[in-house]
Amino acid sequence: MKKKMFNSLGLMSGTSMDGVDLSVIKSDGYSKIEYLYDKYYEFDDNLFSQLIELRNCVNSTKDLSQYLEKIKNVEKTFTLFNSSIVKDIINTTNIKLDLIGFHGQTILHLPDEKISKQIGDGHLLSQLTKCLVVNNFRQNDLMNGGQGAPLVPIFHDLISQKLIYDFNLEYPMNIINIGGITNVTQIIKKDDLNHNIFAYDIAPGNCLIDQWLRKKSDKKIDENGELAKLGKVDKLIFNQAIENFEIKSIKGSLDIKNFDISFVKGLSLEDGCATLTKFTAFLISEGLKTVDKENKFKTKNNIVCGGGRKNQSLIKDINKFLGEKEIFLNNIDNYKLNGDFIESQAFAYIAIRSFLDLPISFPNTTRCKKPTKGGSLIKNF
Repeated sequence: MKKKMFNSLGLMSGTSMDGVDLSVIKSDGYSKIEYLYDKYYEFDDNLFSQLIELRNCVNSTKDLSQYLEKIKNVEKTFTLFNSSIVKDIINTTNIKLDLIGFHGQTILHLPDEKISKQIGDGHLLSQLTKCLVVNNFRQNDLMNGGQGAPLVPIFHDLISQKLIYDFNLEYPMNIINIGGITNVTQIIKKDDLNHNIFAYDIAPGNCLIDQWLRKKSDKKIDENGELAKLGKVDKLIFNQAIENFEIKSIKGSLDIKNFDISFVKGLSLEDGCATLTKFTAFLISEGLKTVDKENKFKTKNNIVCGGGRKNQSLIKDINKFLGEKEIFLNNIDNYKLNGDFIESQAFAYIAIRSFLDLPISFPNTTRCKKPTKGGSLIKNF
């Protein structure tokens, strides 16, 4: 029997907090997908500042209560922004939406306490857009013993099938997302989602570099790694940093608040950027080696997506640390996929799976006890 296809819109705002990636896909929630629309919407300076300030304030469950009024105010502004960009798509395209996957903006992630707080009012978004909204993707996973992240591996598996059939790549395959945090999905072979997909948060991604630039300049990102190229790595600080810092397990989820940049505070803008870039590259390369050791593979197909893939200095350093000619990072854009919108496309896809009551996380992706469904369906119109 032919499965129904849904037009689903995904909204994703990541740890960079600079804007929202919006994607529209057509999919059955299983193996079929068409990519209909992708667009990035940048936050204005006011909303950007409010989000950064809020995340800096909220560091514990107690803070969620203490700053409740502030959270509500920023949430409303954030939701209105998301509503306006959805309406833009509705008004300027002929796409009729069935669902909106609304991830929201993470301000606190404490998986050991079963808490992952995303701001974003699904009821208000549904009311304003007159669409079904799916949100609250992480809570079920947390309640089932999972880390609440990463959730995108189910979509990475779908992408891997295209890479295998259209470009003759082979399993096992790593799909590496370098966003604020770097996560890896290792796909051993097709099908069996419960046993053949493994996922890990392995290292910081762009978060340390972004944090440094925002502290020391008016820049938000190191475009193409240009600032790092101008700087000189402080070898003493770098060596001390890699000696003193250790990610104890790749089986837990990571958050931007797990890291700090105080160890480069005495350096110039460029030297700090170069040192943090090399430090990040080292941790990513070590994480990739650990993933292969964990599953006893030597993965040659390493496909990289997310904003960090554009940072040439970072990618060059990672490849250098990996140190083998046949093992290096391949940009997902080389395979006719847009590496900027993988996560927003993923949450459009996950929204469909949630609507169909299908699992979105698995024991080997988030450490949940069993394949777990997730997402709350909201109709408020």
